[in-house]
Amino acid sequence: MINSPYQKYQQAQAQTASKPKLLIMLYDGAIRFVRLGIDGISQKDYEKANNNLCKAQAIINELISALDHNYPISNDLLKVYEYMQHRLIEANVNKQNTQTEEVLEYLIDLREAWFEASKSQGLNTVQDGR
Repeated sequence: MINSPYQKYQQAQAQTASKPKLLIMLYDGAIRFVRLGIDGISQKDYEKANNNLCKAQAIINELISALDHNYPISNDLLKVYEYMQHRLIEANVNKQNTQTEEVLEYLIDLREAWFEASKSQGLNTVQDGR
């Protein structure tokens, strides 16, 4: 059940977003959760790290499920997403930020690529909210 106005706003935003905007929102969420996981590991707050790294993994699973395998790039993206999943699991088990920082770089690069692609296609519904 959604109680706060902010949660209602977020839900409405997600339900009415265009596909490119929704994709960027997923990347933004994954980036946010990986950063929080990094903070958790750095602070030795392993519950915080675990919770946020698991949330980032869930978003990456959504990105995997959204792949359209009619395009050859989907197979490459699948490999990248699976690799990121593996690295997040390693980071969570070993409580080391080397893996999380690597995943964060990939997520930021992919987000930027999708953002630029949406701009080049004239899809002005996406904003650069980094």
